[in-house]
Amino acid sequence: MSLTVFAVTFGIIFLAELPDKTALAALMLGTKYRASYVFAGVAAAMAVQVGLALVAGSLLALLPHRWVEGVTGLLFLAGAVMLLLHKHEEEPHESKKPASTGFWKVAGASFLVVAVAEFGDLTQIMTANLAAQYADPLAVGLGAWLALCAVGGLAILGGQKLLKHVPMKVIIRIAAAAMLVLAGVSIVGAITG
Repeated sequence: MSLTVFAVTFGIIFLAELPDKTALAALMLGTKYRASYVFAGVAAAMAVQVGLALVAGSLLALLPHRWVEGVTGLLFLAGAVMLLLHKHEEEPHESKKPASTGFWKVAGASFLVVAVAEFGDLTQIMTANLAAQYADPLAVGLGAWLALCAVGGLAILGGQKLLKHVPMKVIIRIAAAAMLVLAGVSIVGAITG
């Protein structure tokens, strides 16, 4: 497992997930229910989503190397544009309250909300791209999952405090800049072979 690939994946996914609707959903759930129960559901949902992204990335990696570089470059570029152009909602979507506040009800509801919100999400696509580009599924998977869990945990425990100190625009611009750099590296790699 490459620590460099792990660190790059963690950083990119962490920054891209901060302004995401999944973080807002975790924040909302964390204000209503016991934090540890919500986090268990969020972490499980993220593990499923990262697993699906790794499978997609493995399939993408079967293409010729130049094609993989070109496709990942274009997808990173599209991701950066999406981040910069997307209008982020102020309030998270309301979700149904579990019938009780027991572990399985809260963790299950959290799992379902996050799994649905994250399916086909930008960070899932980025994780697939990173898996295809680096061919180190353990480093990419672990980096992505820990980044997603870290953002979920921050959202559950103190998302509002973070946003008081770091404006969302700054977070979005840093994530978009990182993706633009990766897009450039991938596209240059595709052109130069």
